[in-house]
Amino acid sequence: MSHDSIATALTVGITLALLRSFEETAKRGIFDQKLNRKLVHISFGLVFMLCWPLFSSGHRGAILASLVPGINIPRVLLVGSGMWKDEAIVKSMSRFGDRRELLKGPLYYATTLALATAYYWRTSPVAIAVICNLCAGDGVADVIGRRFGHHKIPYNSNKSWAGTIAMASAGSLASLGYMFYFSSFGFIQGSWEMAYGFFITSLASALVESLHISTKLDDNLTVPLASVVVGSLLL
Repeated sequence: MSHDSIATALTVGITLALLRSFEETAKRGIFDQKLNRKLVHISFGLVFMLCWPLFSSGHRGAILASLVPGINIPRVLLVGSGMWKDEAIVKSMSRFGDRRELLKGPLYYATTLALATAYYWRTSPVAIAVICNLCAGDGVADVIGRRFGHHKIPYNSNKSWAGTIAMASAGSLASLGYMFYFSSFGFIQGSWEMAYGFFITSLASALVESLHISTKLDDNLTVPLASVVVGSLLL
């Protein structure tokens, strides 16, 4: 078995174990359903990215790594369309327990992770920005916004200052963490300029997430797009 095949098997095992653990917490009602969903949202992509050093640096490593979130795409499509029944998946990934929700946010989430991995891979800081703003930024924004979001943003009563500030902070801090992590393996060369680029990219993503268009289209789509556009200019 090749090096990348072993890396793929290990990463699939780690991420599936993570998903199964949250499916169990959803079944047992350990967390509120919305919180459980956001914990999946935050942790899956970040844990997946921690496994990237297991793979080779070339195109083969990028493609095989992208299959890890990619295998969830048909799974989400089948459950979301009703062709395959799995209440645990629905409970752990949906806001209101409706299987059709999986065809939006969770589908965009898995697709973003797969495409960012295959196209940018670990030598591009844009990949870090996209995944950290989607997972850490957007996930923490919802958790903090629900608990402390009493002061609403003037142009969108569904969003709060607390949530938006939390998103920009979590996204940029997670990006910095992965900048140091990947720098330690020699994949990228971290710098103050790159750190500044991560901060501005996270700030722009938080601003886009606070707009009404993110509610209409789904922030799992608009946040990665904003990160790609701004990150490509600054990183």
